[in-house]
Amino acid sequence: MNYNGYITRLFLRILVLVALILGVVYAFDKGYTSIGTIVSFVIVYFGYTTYVFVKRRFVVMDDFFEAVKYRDFSRWFPEDRGPKDIRFLYRGFNEVNRTIKEINSKNEAQYVYLQKILEMVDIGIIAYNLDTGDVLWSNDSFRETLDFPSFKNIRFVEGRKPELYDAIFETYHREPNSISIAVQNEKIKVLISDTVFQVKDDPFKLIVLQNIDDTLNRNESEAWKKLLSVMTHEIMNSIAPISSLADTLQTHLQLTLDNPEEYPLELQDINAGIKTIQNRSEGLLKFAKTYRSLSKVTHLSLEKKMVVELFDTIKLLMQPSLDVKNIHIDFKVTPPKLELNIDSYLIEQVLINLIVNAVDACKHREEPQIRVIAEQKPNRNIVIKVYDNGSGIPQDIMESIFIPFFTSKSTGSGIGLSLCKQIMLLHKGKILVNSKEDEGTVFSLVF
Repeated sequence: MNYNGYITRLFLRILVLVALILGVVYAFDKGYTSIGTIVSFVIVYFGYTTYVFVKRRFVVMDDFFEAVKYRDFSRWFPEDRGPKDIRFLYRGFNEVNRTIKEINSKNEAQYVYLQKILEMVDIGIIAYNLDTGDVLWSNDSFRETLDFPSFKNIRFVEGRKPELYDAIFETYHREPNSISIAVQNEKIKVLISDTVFQVKDDPFKLIVLQNIDDTLNRNESEAWKKLLSVMTHEIMNSIAPISSLADTLQTHLQLTLDNPEEYPLELQDINAGIKTIQNRSEGLLKFAKTYRSLSKVTHLSLEKKMVVELFDTIKLLMQPSLDVKNIHIDFKVTPPKLELNIDSYLIEQVLINLIVNAVDACKHREEPQIRVIAEQKPNRNIVIKVYDNGSGIPQDIMESIFIPFFTSKSTGSGIGLSLCKQIMLLHKGKILVNSKEDEGTVFSLVF
C-alpha cells in the first residue's frame, strides 16, 4: 500500500508544531506575552487536529480488526470518501473482506460436496467428541447399518443397546477388524476401523463401519461363476487335444483291423499315444482336484524334467489337432539336455494354453506357423518362447491381457493367461509378451 501522502502530511504537521513551540519559547523569552499566549492556543488547536488526524486511521483499523474478531466480513468501507490514504486503506480492507468471503464460500461448497459424497457411499461413517459424546457428523449408512434413528449423542445408543455401544464405541479397532453385531434380532458381520484425532483441544473419534454380509454373499456367488468358467476353460483346453489324439489312434486301429497287411499296427506309436493321454488325463485330474478346494493353484510338485521330454509330450498331444487345421509347429531345445525343476503338469497346462492361443491367432494365415523354443541365457535363466505369425495383440489391450477374466475374444473366458501368469509366479518365474499387429506374437516363460 502507498502511504506517502499520509506520511508527508504527518511530517509537515510535526514540523509546524515544532516551529510553533519554538516560536512560543522565543516570544516569552523576549517578553511578547500576548503573542506567546495566542501562539500557545494555536499549538493546542493544531496539536488536537494532529491527534484527530492520526487517531482517525487507527479507528478505521480498529473497526476492521473488530470485524475480523467477530468473523463479520460483510462490512463495506466507503472507497469514495475521505482523504486519499483513508480511501486507499478502505480499498485494502474491502479486498481482504472479498478474499475471505470467497475462501469461505469455497470451503462451504467443498464441505457440502464432501457431505453429499459421504452420504452417497454405502459405508457408515461417524465422528464424535470423545469427552462429551456429541456427534460431529454421521451419514445415513451408519444409522441404517445399526438400525438407529438420527441421534446427537452416542449415549443414546448406550441407553438403547449397551452391548452394541461397547462393540462399536468403547472398543478400539486400530486395524480393520471383522466383528458380528446384533441388529433386528439377527447377527450381521461388519468391518470396522477407527482413528482418534485432535481439533484444537478437543479429541474426536472417527469410526468407519461396513456391512460385509451382502458383499460376502455377492462375492461368493461371483466366485462360483468364475470358478465354473475357469474349470470349463481349462478342461476344454485339455480335453480337445486328448480327444483329437484318441480319434487319431482309433482311426489307425480301425485301418489296421480292416486291412492289417496294408496298415500294420505300430505298437510303439499306439503305446506313446496312450501314455500321452494318460499323462495329460492325470494332469487334468490334478488340476480339477486343486480347484475342488475352491482356491487356485497354490502348491507345486517340483521334479527335474528334461525340456525335450516336456516338448515331446506337448507335440504328441497337440500335433493331431494342428494337422487338421494345417498349422505347422516346430520345437527346438538349446542345449538338447536342458533341464528344468518344475511341476510338469502345470507347465504343460501353460504351454497348452499358449499354443491354443497361437492357433487361434494364426488360423486365418495362408501359412500359419508356431515355434516353441527353449534356450539357456548367459545369465543362467532358462526361457521357453512360443512364437506365432498370427494377427498380433492390439497395443491398447496389451497391459490388460493378464488381468483375470479380461478377454478380447467373443467366446473367451479371460482366465487362460492369468492362470499362466500365476503358475509362473509360483515357479518364481515370469511370463512376458511381445507382439506386433499383423506380424505375430511371442510369449516368453522365464525360469
